[in-house]
Amino acid sequence: MAESAQARVAALVGSGRSNVLTSYDPRTGEVVGNYAVMGPGELNRTVRAARAAEKWWAELGFAGRKRWLLDWKRSIARRAGELVEILSEETGKPQADAAIEVMLAVENLDWAARNAAHALGRRKLGSTWLTRNQKASVGYLPLGVVGVLGPWNNPVFTPMGSIAYAMAAGNAVVFKPHELTTGVGVWLAESWNKLAPSQPVLQVVTGDKTTRTGLCRAKVDKIAYAGSEAGAREVISVCAQSMTPVVVERSGKGSMVVHVDAKLDDASEAAVFGAMANAGQNPTGIQRAYVADSVYDRFLELAAHRARQLRPGADKKASYGPMILESQVDVVRKQVRDALARGGRAVVGGLDSIREPYIEPIVLAEVPEESVAITGEAIGPVLIVNRVATMDEAAQRINATGNGVAVSVFTRDVQSVEAFAERLRVGVVTINSSTAYAGIPALPFGGVGEYGQGHSHGEHGLREFSRTLAVARKRYRAPVNLSTFDRHPRQLRLAKAMFRLRHARRP
Repeated sequence: MAESAQARVAALVGSGRSNVLTSYDPRTGEVVGNYAVMGPGELNRTVRAARAAEKWWAELGFAGRKRWLLDWKRSIARRAGELVEILSEETGKPQADAAIEVMLAVENLDWAARNAAHALGRRKLGSTWLTRNQKASVGYLPLGVVGVLGPWNNPVFTPMGSIAYAMAAGNAVVFKPHELTTGVGVWLAESWNKLAPSQPVLQVVTGDKTTRTGLCRAKVDKIAYAGSEAGAREVISVCAQSMTPVVVERSGKGSMVVHVDAKLDDASEAAVFGAMANAGQNPTGIQRAYVADSVYDRFLELAAHRARQLRPGADKKASYGPMILESQVDVVRKQVRDALARGGRAVVGGLDSIREPYIEPIVLAEVPEESVAITGEAIGPVLIVNRVATMDEAAQRINATGNGVAVSVFTRDVQSVEAFAERLRVGVVTINSSTAYAGIPALPFGGVGEYGQGHSHGEHGLREFSRTLAVARKRYRAPVNLSTFDRHPRQLRLAKAMFRLRHARRP
């Protein structure tokens, strides 16, 4: 697949056409690769090839697909160094971070392959006294072809949360990586192509936003999108024209709640890591911490101390790398400026911390809730620490903003957290940890409201890329058959009597 992509570029350049996509290393500005910007004709051919391959793939069944996917997993694991290198070049991430991302992606592939049969296989359903002669079951079948639109911040882990689960469910996948990280998508598709060169169950299409729009219009059976809010709205709008369903994971970060009895060392460590890892470009991270008033000053002191120890850069000792998307630097600058203008105070760093393409750690305190630093999409190494009087106030502030997929709660009173969690309008609540939940493949990942539609990971992720087929079979003649015009009045009287006995009496 990598060679074919380069061949297409050569053909385009040779013909004098300029629709070539160039990928750069954000640390140095050096060219990493050149790729074709695919048009509607090539997109349609790719989808047709996927439909042909999907028939073969679906007929393999769960056991057959499991064997292929585990072979693919082993191939990726053996060559992981290559993928880590490309990922590091295209995003600027330190190699350690890139390696962790690849490992998490492979864990999801492994889990999806091993658990698809259990989650999607046909199973029996119960019946009532009126339908006791019926045998009911439900199972899940492939949709057909799934289009996956990848993000730039975690270009291997995030799309694998759709690719692996869609393939395990029996679908063929057409993957359009983000234009900034095209190389990782090409590598993944090429790694599958080496295993099954005649069965394009996973294909990559390369290009820019026009290619993304083209894939949405190519009449695939579902689109899985991860990225910005603006991009999500565009994808949903285009897909609505053809009634193509969409799974959406919007950019942003979650929140943390620090109770009066929390272990502050652990909480501050988790907050800073959640806010700063990957230069704050993780949707699983922490945007802001709501801290109980009595422990606020000590928590802020600990978080500030930890943040000051971090240093961005391109070397192996750097804590994190550059901003991957160049325009995001200005977004962070505007958010920090707005927070300070509205009365927030900079405890660590500030506007001077923004030195493109790097942003040094920034910790802001007591930022008003109406600031765009809180209401906007949080992408950058910025931690906001705000004071709250009660857990109720923390819940109200989190729900009012509604821009996070997860909330992390630090407390020693773990018994009461579940009741608190049910009051939060988020998809995930973690207790005494921040981002570690992203490494649990069985845990469904999804937001609420405008943050996201649908789920990735876990059984929910497998079913997201499946269609439900319910089957009911008559086993014998019903003693009381009401599904006929020839029913005897005695049968109806008997049915009414049984109904009253079952439902009208007090227990």
